[in-house]
Amino acid sequence: MTVKAYPDDHPQWPRHPKTGILIVNLGTPDGTDYRSMRRYLKQFLSDRRVVEAPRLLWWFILNCIILLRRPSKSGEAYARIWLDDADGSPLRKYTRLQAEKLSEMMMSDGHDPDHFMVSWAMRYGQPSIPDRLNELKQAGCNRLLIVPLYPQYAAATTATVQDEVFEWMIKQRWQPAVRTVAPWHDHPVYIKELAKSIRAATKGNKPDILLASFHGIPQRYFVQGDPYHCQCIKTARLLRDELKMSDDMFKVSFQSRFGREPWLQPYTDETIEQLAHDGVEHMAIFAPGFSADCLETLEELNMEGREEFIENGGKTFTYIPCLNDSDHGMTVIKTLIDENIAGWL
Repeated sequence: MTVKAYPDDHPQWPRHPKTGILIVNLGTPDGTDYRSMRRYLKQFLSDRRVVEAPRLLWWFILNCIILLRRPSKSGEAYARIWLDDADGSPLRKYTRLQAEKLSEMMMSDGHDPDHFMVSWAMRYGQPSIPDRLNELKQAGCNRLLIVPLYPQYAAATTATVQDEVFEWMIKQRWQPAVRTVAPWHDHPVYIKELAKSIRAATKGNKPDILLASFHGIPQRYFVQGDPYHCQCIKTARLLRDELKMSDDMFKVSFQSRFGREPWLQPYTDETIEQLAHDGVEHMAIFAPGFSADCLETLEELNMEGREEFIENGGKTFTYIPCLNDSDHGMTVIKTLIDENIAGWL
């Protein structure tokens, strides 16, 4: 009898080790129209990690109030930053470019493209995490490195990405080996590259105040043990020291609060207004918790924040872009990959 390695109808197994690298960001709608916005908001706000509330009560609030009113308002905000190209969403564009450039950098380092594959996904919207994981597995990847693009850990960001990956894993008969990249809020390379980008953006236009605006979370989440606030403050402290700035010149705030309960403070919008009232004429703002520019940075900070500062007496407002796919940003991502892929490639 002839012994076969596999029966004729046996599913394909990867014959040689291949590593799939999946970088993941929060998400984006498919378009700015009502239906696209409603679909995206429903998926996002239905996540129990994002909104921790009694489910029956929240179902009523979400479906009978928020999803009737907010899609139009959010669509108008997205329309202000929407790109006239195939990507549409700036976040989609930057995340795609980050993945493409990472692949190029790895090949430049001598890694065989037959032994690795880089992809990207969104936690909410498209391309989805399960779809991308299926593609990586079908391409023969039996090792997966998951890279949530959040320097600071929060249950509503990092944890929900990992939840989605593990939900996919539960359904797999053959499970690839999985690693996840830990938060890098205090990584020396991250701090140094942020500092370089800030120096470059403010060269010849030194601000009176530099404001680091992090995305907020409900104060309740912090009290219950989420380390996010602590990691944000540590990032700010290390960055302030790297820039050799005083506490008077370097400020921290939290943006994008949603709902009526208290969130992490001070709030960014109130801080911007107060700075203008206090006589600050020249300010710069950046968002170190975002790996790529998106609605919260391009519209909320660069547009709304600028208008608020100027209307209240400020003179010049400098928005410093996220690291995106810049040399600074790619240095950070590549460093994280190299450190976490050891032994696999």
